[in-house]
Amino acid sequence: MSVRVGAARLRALVLTLVSFFVIAGTATGCATGDGDRPRIVVTTNILGDITRQIAGDEADVSVLMKPNADPHSFGLSAVQAAELESADLVVYNGLGLEENVLRHVEAARTSGVATFAAGEAADPLTFHTGADGGPGEETARAPDPHFWTDPDRVRTAAGLIADRIVEHVDGVDEKAVRGNAERYDGQLADLTAWMEKSFAAVPEDRRALVTNHHVFGYLADRFGLRVIGAVIPSGTTLASPSSSDLRSLTQAMRKAHVRTVFADSSQPTRLAEVLRQEVGGDVDVVALYSESLTEKGEGAGTYLDMMRANTTAMAEGLSAD
Repeated sequence: MSVRVGAARLRALVLTLVSFFVIAGTATGCATGDGDRPRIVVTTNILGDITRQIAGDEADVSVLMKPNADPHSFGLSAVQAAELESADLVVYNGLGLEENVLRHVEAARTSGVATFAAGEAADPLTFHTGADGGPGEETARAPDPHFWTDPDRVRTAAGLIADRIVEHVDGVDEKAVRGNAERYDGQLADLTAWMEKSFAAVPEDRRALVTNHHVFGYLADRFGLRVIGAVIPSGTTLASPSSSDLRSLTQAMRKAHVRTVFADSSQPTRLAEVLRQEVGGDVDVVALYSESLTEKGEGAGTYLDMMRANTTAMAEGLSAD
């Protein structure tokens, strides 16, 4: 009797185990299916938003840089670095922006992953970095990575991102991707027209910009503003100003009658505050969302939100008495 009971229990145990493995196998199959979805990895959150607008539901888009981060200084975890090498496509800014990430992008490219440097394809400008030698020597020039402050260049980059997705990401619906790109291009064109109208209201003698570091050169070039200088004469927040840099900028601000400094919201405004002390206490410091998006609902959750918020703040700051 005990033998028959033991056999019955054994059969029940076997059935339970079989059922478990069938269910587990089904779950694993679903997970594998999700893992087979096309995947795009983007370094910065600004490019991440733009890429998501174009990819839509056709691919999973993973963004490495978190909201409110500094693109010049953010780094990757080991898991994020591995993501780059398993992606179908990597979209990054380039031109030296993601200083701690570019070696990982290069490693992914070496391993055979398709990569696209959006900034390098957007007709980059250069900026003066300040004198490297003695008096009379020419200032050095470096590529400006902040192309996204010109929405027309973003239109160019967005179209090229669509091309790369269609070319390198297997399994996407080309018609859907092209449709997303066309819709977003229309939104960018509307943004450009609105920015033109906003800056046109700024008096000619007020169209002078001073920022934390060189970040709005493309915007100034596109909308007819003058860049008087930057607290840090560099395209990166990792640099520091010298006393001669501050003295030169102070003199330029006085000559141009500039009393407003625009500072990046992704970093402290300490350097701009130092300049305020150099020029005088009546200098206004206006915060902008220049290099990073915020969390949703915090002012710059998307690229379009960021540009509209910045344009409003700049136009009002430049026009203020």
